[in-house]
Amino acid sequence: METIEIVAANVNEALEKGAAQLGVSVSDLGSEVTDETKGLFGKPGKVTVKIWSKAKPKAEPKAAKKEKAEAAPTEAVVETDAPAEEPKKRPSRRTKKDAAPAAESNGEATKAEASEEETQPEVVASQEDADKLLGILNHLLKASELDAEAKITALNGRYVHIDIDGQEVGYLVGRRGEVLNSIQYLMNVISARQLNNGVRVVVEGDNYRERRANALGDMAKRIAAQVIERGEEAVLDALPAFERRIIHQALVEIDGISTYSEGEEPNRCVVIAPAG
Repeated sequence: METIEIVAANVNEALEKGAAQLGVSVSDLGSEVTDETKGLFGKPGKVTVKIWSKAKPKAEPKAAKKEKAEAAPTEAVVETDAPAEEPKKRPSRRTKKDAAPAAESNGEATKAEASEEETQPEVVASQEDADKLLGILNHLLKASELDAEAKITALNGRYVHIDIDGQEVGYLVGRRGEVLNSIQYLMNVISARQLNNGVRVVVEGDNYRERRANALGDMAKRIAAQVIERGEEAVLDALPAFERRIIHQALVEIDGISTYSEGEEPNRCVVIAPAG
């Protein structure tokens, strides 16, 4: 089974390109979205789609099959492109709760999840690091022509906390903080490339992260109560690592439940499960 990957503006466009490459119709395709990126400042994003043909291959003439059978050695090893069967997952009853996303784990799991961003040796951000990152962010904001300006609010270990303020800061926060998270991701990529010393950036705007943390904590506690009552796991929507940790920390002292994260980025999510 031939499998290809197509990067396009949307799934339909990817399927059309895949059908042309594989020489089949779109209705004969199987597909799976493996990655999805959202554009910054309202620009269109991209999707990566794994595509394969579901059309059955034409039957081989009997004479050709016979020739192949005669030519094959007695103990031939046949290789196939078919994927190996995945190990069976443990059975569970899961209920998806609320439209809001979620976040990382308690107990021993908290330590493991925290290691996602804590793998580097201990680093302390300097004022020089902070000033350089602030200058880069303000340059980007000026290029956006929005009424917004960034300032340093704190240095905490390796983290530089930067707050964006101004009349049009709402555009830089976006729906559910999507734009703000994209800006933070971009600044951390820049920090890794230009500083290369493990310094990280936390970008805030319009007090969004504080309000978001309170909302996530309240949501997590409400769902945890339902998990205890029903005895069923709840799988929350995917969230960035720093928001997953908010969920884990909010529930770490609640008896009768456990939390852990599962899946691969950017679709990693938190599971709230009955303890034991």
